[in-house]
Amino acid sequence: MEAGVVAAIVGISVLVVLLIVAMFSVRIVPQWAKMVVYRFGTTNPGLVREPGIRFLIPLVDKGYVVDVREQFIEVPRQTTITKDNAPIGVDFLIYWKVVDPLMSQVNVTNFAGALQGVAATSLRSVIGDIPLDDVLSQRERINETLRLKLDEVTERWGGKVTTVEIREILPPPAVQDAMNRQLSAERTRRAVITESEGTRQATINVAEGDKQSAVLRAEGDRQAAILRAQGFSEALQTIFQAAHGIDQKTMALQYLEALKALGAGPSTKFVIPMEFTQLMAPLGAMVQGGMSKDPGPKS
Repeated sequence: MEAGVVAAIVGISVLVVLLIVAMFSVRIVPQWAKMVVYRFGTTNPGLVREPGIRFLIPLVDKGYVVDVREQFIEVPRQTTITKDNAPIGVDFLIYWKVVDPLMSQVNVTNFAGALQGVAATSLRSVIGDIPLDDVLSQRERINETLRLKLDEVTERWGGKVTTVEIREILPPPAVQDAMNRQLSAERTRRAVITESEGTRQATINVAEGDKQSAVLRAEGDRQAAILRAQGFSEALQTIFQAAHGIDQKTMALQYLEALKALGAGPSTKFVIPMEFTQLMAPLGAMVQGGMSKDPGPKS
């Protein structure tokens, strides 16, 4: 009976010891981390463990899990002086990650805190070399310059700065008021230019319309003149052809008809053209010839 109790106690003791050993020796490293193992207080690249179930030697090894995911820190607003002595407030975000867990454990105590301190001083250095106008208009350039400067420092800590994003830039109130006035003046200038361009275009369109109208009127007048000239020419040709077939006797008869119409009028003075006497000569000869052939009344 006593032997059984002793055996049970021994078994329980062994089980407790095994549980304690397992608790101190078995570690689970998550997928997003790596574990740096210190053996007798020292470490080396060979003691960096990958994700999974890892075993440590109790009382000999001590492991620290290092998060290798990308993280960010928020740098609170910093007051800096630009190259042209304008004070501005800038706050930004830094995205970083650990690429060497061993160096991040050995070379720096608090990676995030150290990075935030370096970022504040680097920001003053970068902004101090840039005029205010460029600070307000060249954020991408400032972001990249800051990232390169921070990356140079964090490289020896086993980290890497992936992105720097300036979130807000606050110029002095006087400068901000001047910027607002400048923006308003620029918008007014653009409005005036747009209005003048519209007026100019309208004037050009009206002038172009008048020009086209004048051209069309001139073209119409030219065509009308051509048609009138063609009609007059055809009329003259018709008259010429008709006159070409009229002999002197016919013309004389026409003149006699004209004299008859003149005689019926109230006028007492008449102007007779010289050609009339020439046309009447054949007619007079014809009358005399007819009279000479008439023998007269018989006695």
